[in-house]
Amino acid sequence: MQELSALQTQVNRWHALNQQVQEMHDLVELSMYEVSNDEEKELEHEIESLARRLGKMEFHVVLSGKHDPDDAVVSISAGAGGTESQDWVEMLLRMYLRWAEDSGYGTELLDQLYGEGAGLKSVTFSIMGDYAYGYLKAERGVHRLVRISPFDSNNRRHTSFALVEVIPDIRTEIEIEIDPDNLEFDVFRASGAGGQHVQKNATAIRVRHLPTGITVSCQNQRSLVQNKETALRILRGRLYDLEQQRIEAEQARLKGKHVEAGWGNQIRSYVLHPYKMVKDHRTGYEVNNAEDVLDGELDKFIRAFLRHKIGTW
Repeated sequence: MQELSALQTQVNRWHALNQQVQEMHDLVELSMYEVSNDEEKELEHEIESLARRLGKMEFHVVLSGKHDPDDAVVSISAGAGGTESQDWVEMLLRMYLRWAEDSGYGTELLDQLYGEGAGLKSVTFSIMGDYAYGYLKAERGVHRLVRISPFDSNNRRHTSFALVEVIPDIRTEIEIEIDPDNLEFDVFRASGAGGQHVQKNATAIRVRHLPTGITVSCQNQRSLVQNKETALRILRGRLYDLEQQRIEAEQARLKGKHVEAGWGNQIRSYVLHPYKMVKDHRTGYEVNNAEDVLDGELDKFIRAFLRHKIGTW
């Protein structure tokens, strides 16, 4: 019933837009010969508004995957580079949280592992809103940062890497069954920055799926039960994502296409020195306002990727 309701809503939106376009067409025809400058500007404004709505609705057609409308769970982990990469993880976390805020999405921090000295070794958080996963799946892969290191007293240029993983936050039952005998649980005290932030009770949990080796931890909920539920939900999403990758790889093999190992390796570079540029290596799209991108302006990169993946309509 939920799926039927969602489909009916989509169809009704298209019918309503089609009717408004027809009405605007008739109005323009009636006004072609006798129209004032103010009326002409008003018509242009209305047409532009309809065009923007059409573009947005067309773009949602691109997001037609089964779980594209779902919330997203994003995990960022540091690559080689020590403190530099750990700081890069924290910068990416800020970037995605700012993007979510600007997009009207909600966020929830699920797990984090502090780095030694600065930054984060890893962090997992959810972004909640319509089509959050559909948009953020464009961010999966290795992100590369080039800058003058604030941690280097000699002001040398450093290159840092971080891996971004995105899965749908599947809150309902799906075709992924998990055998309890294949799970290994570890309970521990939640970590923090130190002092009063260190938890005294063992409420954090780590779940390891033995057949695949996938490990999920959660420590930001208030109780062990809540952390366990969240960890299992994330595990279910990762197993689903793994199965989807297997199916896509098999389909590509049957079609005779080459499947690259480590999909999206170094998908995007963020250069802050000696010049400023952010470039997506999959689409070739690039901008010079690197600071704006790190402040959350990701929509143009996401749209460029989705258009590139299916071809421009």
